[in-house]
Amino acid sequence: MHKHFKIVTLGCPKNEVDSEQMKGLLSKAGFSAVDQAADAEIIIVNSCGFIESAKQESIDTILELARLKKEGQCQLLVMAGCMVQKYSAELKEALPEVDIFVGTGDWPELPCLLSTWEPAGQKIVVTQPEKYLYEDSISRDYPYSKAYAYVKIAEGCNNCCTYCVIPQLKGAYRSRSIASIVREVEDLTANGVKEIVLIAQDTTSYGLDLAEQSLLPQLLRELCRIPGVVWLRLLYCYPDYLTDELLLTIKEEPKICKYLDIPLQHISDPVLRAMGRRMRKAELYRLINKIRALMPEIILRSTFIVGFPGETKECYNELLAFLQDIQFERAGFFAYSQEPDTPAASFPGQISAQEKKRRLEKALRLQETILSAKNAALVQQKLEVIVDGKSEDYEGLWEGRTRGDAPEIDGLVYFPPKPRLKPGDLITVKVTHSEKYSLIGEITDESGE
Repeated sequence: MHKHFKIVTLGCPKNEVDSEQMKGLLSKAGFSAVDQAADAEIIIVNSCGFIESAKQESIDTILELARLKKEGQCQLLVMAGCMVQKYSAELKEALPEVDIFVGTGDWPELPCLLSTWEPAGQKIVVTQPEKYLYEDSISRDYPYSKAYAYVKIAEGCNNCCTYCVIPQLKGAYRSRSIASIVREVEDLTANGVKEIVLIAQDTTSYGLDLAEQSLLPQLLRELCRIPGVVWLRLLYCYPDYLTDELLLTIKEEPKICKYLDIPLQHISDPVLRAMGRRMRKAELYRLINKIRALMPEIILRSTFIVGFPGETKECYNELLAFLQDIQFERAGFFAYSQEPDTPAASFPGQISAQEKKRRLEKALRLQETILSAKNAALVQQKLEVIVDGKSEDYEGLWEGRTRGDAPEIDGLVYFPPKPRLKPGDLITVKVTHSEKYSLIGEITDESGE
């Protein structure tokens, strides 16, 4: 069998990092990556098993790629990642097209598994208890054409929210060492990456397993000392551990984007209690007010679940009132997904799919109104923007992001390019008009070539 492979990545940025590590390990072992699945003898699907829609996407992707196997080019189909970790036995029976199943902690074994696989052999299923922890010594094949890179600082989660399967998929919280993270960021920035985006299931718990206290402020200060770091961004900040020390570090370090992604999930106390969230409405209000008082320029992002079991109309309206009051600059919404083997799946008061859809759409419309007004207020202002590259949405325009916009999830700024512009450049854009999720403007000053 030839050794051309293609990795198809589904799910969150954490999966993207895992796939880049898989690619690096396989390339180091003598396998050759190709751009198109149709050109690969080996296809690996890095699956997502977080919610029902993600699981369905994983299944649909496998079935689509199985057609390539039937046509003869693909000889070996591999399913890896979160969905395999939880449902390996069921998937082995349901997907005869797949030859190898590899869980979230076992994909470092892929070079060996692929090299020893025999077409006439039995299916291979490897889902050992989760102990894996990525370190910089593991090769990572990163596309350095991007201005930004995700850096995973921990694996697993200890929060055990009642709706969430992540602890079952990823295991207990495990922090990487500061030295390992620093070495990886030094390597990324030496190769031209300008923006480092720190990720984990819960970034603010970083270090609790190593030192019984959060080491995130120390890590941030270390990373800010690296000359090549231009912007440093935090995602997935669990509200419980947004300490005064952490907030002051964000305020005082100019490289850290004044942007916080704080998944709150709800605001009604009965729903928060049922979700297994530790902070309550009054505490969350105090936290948000403290953050904005300390950093008036802060951009706050959050995510919310609507239609959770027992979410009465009063609870839901309380959430809408909270959104109207706080006016989050960025927000995402999900309809509750009833995941097997989670406590919430058996809670009374399950809400119909139709009602969850209605509540989701109403929350989205409210946030769209808030965001549209905030974007309209930026017209005629000059904004610092990091260049991402040519736009796929607007012919002839390039795109970038402000410090208040995380890659792939927030809005974009579009502008006509100037000569010698390249990804990673910091430019100043004067906004000429706004749209619901984006801004359009013109370059008024370039810090690069």
